[in-house]
Order: sequence, then C-alpha cells, then structure tokens
Amino acid sequence: MVRLTLELIVKNLSQKNRRDESLAQHLRKITHLKLSNKNIDIIDDLSLCKNLNVLYLYDNQIRQIHNLDFASNLRHLYLQNNCITRIENLASLIKLQKLYLGGNYITVVEGLETLEELRELHVESQQLPLGEKLLFDPRSLHSLAKSLSVLNISNNNIDELSDLAILENISHLIAVDNQIHHIKDLELVLGVWTKLCKVELNGNPVCHKPKFRDRVILQSKSLEFLDGKEIKELERQFLMNWKASRDARKKNRTETVTNEHSSYSHFDDNESEHTHFPVYYFPMAKEKRKFGVMTDVDRSAHNEESQPTTYEEDRVAENISNLTLKNSQRIQKDLFEPHLLRQMPL
Repeated sequence: MVRLTLELIVKNLSQKNRRDESLAQHLRKITHLKLSNKNIDIIDDLSLCKNLNVLYLYDNQIRQIHNLDFASNLRHLYLQNNCITRIENLASLIKLQKLYLGGNYITVVEGLETLEELRELHVESQQLPLGEKLLFDPRSLHSLAKSLSVLNISNNNIDELSDLAILENISHLIAVDNQIHHIKDLELVLGVWTKLCKVELNGNPVCHKPKFRDRVILQSKSLEFLDGKEIKELERQFLMNWKASRDARKKNRTETVTNEHSSYSHFDDNESEHTHFPVYYFPMAKEKRKFGVMTDVDRSAHNEESQPTTYEEDRVAENISNLTLKNSQRIQKDLFEPHLLRQMPL
C-alpha cells in the first residue's frame, strides 16, 4: 500500500513549472492534483497545498476520509472506487461543489451538514450488504435542500424517493438500476421538483408500468429529458389535451351520477314524510231489480219523497247520518291497523 505524502506529490509534479521556486512555494500554487490509480490507502498531511481546488483520488484503496481539513478552497473531490465505509471529516470543505463517492462501501449518506454549496453528489453503486439499501440522513438532506442540483443514486437498491423530496432545486436525477416499483411514489417527488430537467430511471420495475412515460411527462412540466430521450413540446401538449378531455368526461359522469342520486334521495324523503296506507273496499251486496217491477223499498222511498218532511224527521235523519259517519271512521281506523284485520269477518 502507498501513503499519500508530500514526497509522492513531488514525484508526480512536472519540473518544468517549478523554475527557481522552493518546494513549499510551488505546493502552495497547486490547484489541481491528480493521484488516481496509485494504490493509495492513507491520506497523509497535505497542509502545504492550501490552494487546492480539485483533487483526484479515485481508483485507489482509501478506507477513511481524513487529513483534508486544510483544503478550505477545495471545490471538486473525486473519491470513487475506493474502500470508504463512511462519509466523514468534510466539515472544513465549505466551498465544495462536487463530491464523487461512487463505488465504495457507504451505507448511509451523512456528514454533509456543512456543505451548503454542494451542487453535485454522486454516491452510485455502493457495495451494500445483501438485502440492504442506501439510506439518507435527514440532517444532511436538509443542509443540501437549496444547493444540490445533481444527484446520482444509481444501483443502490432504493425503492422510494419520498425522503428526497426536500431537495427542491434538483435538476438532474440519476437513479437507474434500483427497485422503484410504484409510479405514485415517483409522482410525489416529480410534483415537488419544479426545476427538474433530466431524469434517468432505466432498470427500475416502474419503467414497465402502463403509460409510464406519459404519466411522468404529465406530472413534471419542467422535464426535458426522460431516460436520455428528449421530451418535445408537441408530445407534452398532446398528452395535456388528452388528460384534460379525460378529466372532463370523468367530471360529467360524476355529476350525472350525483344528480341521479339526489333525485332518488328526494323521492325517498317524500315517501318518508307522507306515509301511504292501503285502503280496503268491501263491496256491499245489492238487491237485483226486476225491470218494470217496483219493490217495497222503492215504494217506501217513493212515498217518503212524495211526503213533506217535518222538523222531527230532519233531526232523526241528521242523527242517523252522524252515527253512520262515526261507524265509517271507526272501520277505516281498524283498516289502518293491520293487526286487527285478522279479527274482522270476511
């Protein structure tokens, strides 16, 4: 294994640019340092490189991030394809804009609370334990909410994106080869990320859902590329018109059903307010008359009609009428009480 020391840096520097400067003076002027694929496992004291802006340390054997407190001017840090297990000791890198950590052994994205200028974070393809997924510390996400614009989380067994909704300025999401299944979870963040321009989701089960592309386009009005394919304005406008037409038909159907239900409810209300009782009629037997023959009853009625009525007769007739009315009302009441019908003779 190799330690990253000042001596190693000197060996990799070009002698042409040194001229008559001392080593310390030259190290202070270094802004870019390329030490990838050097089998480096430990980062030593590099405090003389105070003006370092870009540090390439990918494809090494580094296990721990440390000894970078001096690099307060560092803007780009490349640490992909190492053996790093934890994101730590980056608090001093307050000007860091791009951080590359793909291909390591990181299980939790954390330790980024002070990196409020970070614009790109690449943590793809971590060597995770079997069955586990990459997790995100809410404190780090909160610190990156307004600055982060590019996020690469590909191939990390991620099955939902709701935790990332707080990243309001995301413009490019790379999340290929994960385990995102539900398009509703995807629509949740698409509705929040109003600055999103590019999304890459190839290799997720959700990509095989019916009308996946159409639904993503309809949900994100700012999206310009989906899985590397450009979204043209004509395509978006066609989908928007189709959705508006579908929603209008759905609304009309809903209103029709509501109106019909309201009508039936009104009818039921009327029935509840005005109860209908059955009315029973009992036919009275009438005596058959023979044609041309006057019965005794007819004769009596004829005689009564032909004779003038007296005051006493009028009172008797009135009493009989009242008695008949009371009997009729009693019979009608009995008819309205079904439990008494069984007692009535037929």
